[in-house]
Amino acid sequence: MQYTVSARGKPSAVPIQQFIRSNYEQLPLEQIDSFFGFTEACSLYGGRFFAATELSRYDVRSLYRMNINVRLPLTNHYATADEYEENLAYLEKYHRPGNSLIITNDELAGWIRQDFPDYRLEASVIKNINTLKKVDEAFRIYDTVILPMTANDDEALLRAIDNKENITLFANAGCAYTCPSKICYPSISKANKVGDASLFTCSQKLKERNTIGMHDFDLAYLLGLGFQRFKLLRPRRGNQTGY
Repeated sequence: MQYTVSARGKPSAVPIQQFIRSNYEQLPLEQIDSFFGFTEACSLYGGRFFAATELSRYDVRSLYRMNINVRLPLTNHYATADEYEENLAYLEKYHRPGNSLIITNDELAGWIRQDFPDYRLEASVIKNINTLKKVDEAFRIYDTVILPMTANDDEALLRAIDNKENITLFANAGCAYTCPSKICYPSISKANKVGDASLFTCSQKLKERNTIGMHDFDLAYLLGLGFQRFKLLRPRRGNQTGY
């Protein structure tokens, strides 16, 4: 079993070792494949609005010494060739075997594959890959695929997937588990381009829904189906969603 673990919301001044002890003490280090979070400002980020560095240069070096990789959330919906060129130095800085990029935009994935072959490319949950056809199509571009939280309830889909070793499932879930529209994702993509958090929108304002708080999935059941890779979120205060 391997986990990619959230560093979202981590203050950069808090050393990663302390952060692990405070938030993931029960998780064996050898089961942590990677930490994901913001390292420095980058217009290709998505998923969450970039407010500050979460993984400092010290944290990154420390993770490498612990044989833990870095996963960068380049999940912005929008990317141009010019913008890609502007971020080449950023991509070069973290380019090494074991490190990975979470990507939503297929064109961006293609450019990175050509220029930075050592990155492992992972299809973002934002792509909402929820059918076997979509899974097969994603593997034409990406090395690994993150399925949406609701896929954990779709036993027929989970059993039908052949290369389960390259699928990432959620170990726990927050508000996205019950969200019908997920309009936050494209709004955050736009907000990160211009640095304006006021552009954020949430469907909760449009239609009330049961948010149920943070939900832990039955990992023994998912392991029994043959899955080994899991994404682990950190609950926010109030327990309604996760980092």
